[in-house]
This record gives sequence, structure tokens and C-alpha cells, in this order.
Amino acid sequence: MSVKRNIVEVETKTFIRFWLVILGFAAFFYFLFSAKEALIIIGAAALLAIAIKPLANKVDLLIGKKKQTTLSSILAYLGILLVLGIIVSIIGPVLVNETVKFVGQLPETFEKTIGGIDGLNEFGKNFGIADLRGQITSNLESFSSAFISNLGSTLVTSVSAILSILAKAVIVLVLTLLFLLEGPEILEKFWKTLSGKKKDATVEEMRRIVKKMANVVSTFFSKQVLIALLDGAVTTLIVLILSLIFGFNSGLAAPMGVITATMYLIPMFGQIIGCLLVSLLLAFSSPAGAATWLIFYLIYGQIEANMIAPKVQGNALRLPPVVILIAITIGTYMFGLVGAIIAIPIAGCIKVLVEEYPILKELREES
Repeated sequence: MSVKRNIVEVETKTFIRFWLVILGFAAFFYFLFSAKEALIIIGAAALLAIAIKPLANKVDLLIGKKKQTTLSSILAYLGILLVLGIIVSIIGPVLVNETVKFVGQLPETFEKTIGGIDGLNEFGKNFGIADLRGQITSNLESFSSAFISNLGSTLVTSVSAILSILAKAVIVLVLTLLFLLEGPEILEKFWKTLSGKKKDATVEEMRRIVKKMANVVSTFFSKQVLIALLDGAVTTLIVLILSLIFGFNSGLAAPMGVITATMYLIPMFGQIIGCLLVSLLLAFSSPAGAATWLIFYLIYGQIEANMIAPKVQGNALRLPPVVILIAITIGTYMFGLVGAIIAIPIAGCIKVLVEEYPILKELREES
């Protein structure tokens, strides 16, 4: 009887432990889902701080300091903040102005293109429409007038969404500065606390792994930004040349360059998005110029992807394309656009952990 009782007790304990583990995992994933936005903000700030740190180190070298100082962190942070402000101030007005311009010119564009085709009204009569050309022109005029007149009210109704985005951006920027200024000290205190509980060899190995992961993040972002700047410079130059050839506003050159440089930061798909967006915006002013730009950029994109980017980036993360695509897919579905941007460096950090785990395991067994 005692043997049976022991077996029942063991089975009961195993059953309880099993469900406790299941409930623990469920609670953990529920927490992740509930705190998703907060985790995105904290993660984005931490990665941004890690990405800015090499710039702060270079500032230290310029001012003759060997160790990172508060001044260099602040200067690097303000530099990034200035760049972000310039990007927003350039792209925003261009997108609004070109869209309004395009919509306002819709009736005129129709008359110069499809509306000038002979037999358009005859084609409409086959469907019972007496004056197809006139009706299309009238509808386009009504649409453009309504769109332009309602643009102000649409922007007003979007104020709450814009304010929400701005609030999150401010939190990210504040956390980034705090991570830059206080992160190294907090991390050092953590390692000192941990060294009192574990052997020094294990702690040193963990420090080396964390440093290696931080290097993966900073290397990825720094080289990605470098290629993005090159992409933007080429775009600016080509759009400027096309404006002289096709007679559209040369002031579009710099904003188009900023757009392609910004979109390039989105892994894998950003270059395509930037190309299509610039082509669309140029088509508002010059369809022929937009088509020429599209052909050029498709050729340049292949040269950049196969010759320039590999040399600059040097295959820094050494991740297979399928792993990169999986990481981007998971990041996008979990955290949206921010998830797509941070997915690759996070995948690189996981790769570092997988590679270094056997060493950690060996040190733990020796202790």
C-alpha cells in the first residue's frame, strides 16, 4: 500500500509541476503581449544607444579622450537627433505638397493623356455612357476639390494619432540618452555583483559575449547607415540631373535622396519601397522622368546589392538569407516596422549566444 501511495504522490507532484510550467509560460507570453508597446520602446532605445556608442567613441578620439565621457555621449546623441529632425522636416512637407499637387492636377493630367485619345467617347457609348470623357473630367475635378478642401480637417482628426507617435518617440529618445549616460555604469555594477556569486572566469566569459553582441548591433547599424547615405547621395544626384533634363522642380532632389536613404534602413524590402515611393512622387511632376529614374535605380540597385554593399558591410553578421527573412517576418508580425528593423541584429545576437553556449556550459560544469 505504501508503494502505491508513493507512486500516486509522485504522479500528483509531476502533474502539478507540469501544469505549473504550462501556466508559467502562458503568464509569460501574456505579459509579453500585454507589454508589447512598452517592450518595443525599451528595446528600440537600448539598440539605438548601442548603435550610437561607436559614434560617441569617435567623438572621444576627436577631443583626445581615451575613455567614453558624458560630453561625447551627449554630442553623439544630439547629432543623431539633429539628423532625425532634418529627415522629418524634409520628407513630411514634400509628401504633402507633392500629393496635393498631383491631386490638384488630376483633371489636367487626364486631359493631356487619356482624355486626348480619339474615340474615347465612342468607347463609352458601348457601355451606355454618352460623354465618357466629360464625366471622367467632372468626377476628377470634384474629387480633387473635395480632397484639397478636406485635407485640413483630415490632418486635424489625425492629431491624436500624431501626438501618440510623438509621445512614444520622445520616450524612446529620453531612454536612449539615459542608456547612453547611465548604461555602462549600471552594467559594470551588475558584473561586479555577479562576480561575487560566480567564478571570475564565467563572469569574464559572459562579459565577452555581451560585448560581442553589442558589437554585432553597432556594426550592423553603422554599416547599414553608411550604405543608406550612399544610396541617398546617388538618388539626390540622379534626380537633380533628371530635373534638368525633364524640366521638373530641382528642389525635389534632396528630399528624394532622404527618402531612399531612410527607406534603405528597412532590411531587405526598404530599397524596393524607397524606389517605388520616389518613382510615384516623381510621376506627379514628370512621368517620363519617373520612368527614367525607375530604370536607372533598378540597375544601380543590383550593382549596390552585389558589389558595393558586400564590400562595405563585409558580411558582418554572417547570417544565411533564409534566417534573415524568417527574422524579419517574425519581427514584422510581432512589432511592426520597428520589429523589421531590429530583427536582423537580434538574430545576430542569438547567433552569438548559440555559438558561445558550449563555452559557457563548459565553464559552468567546471565550477
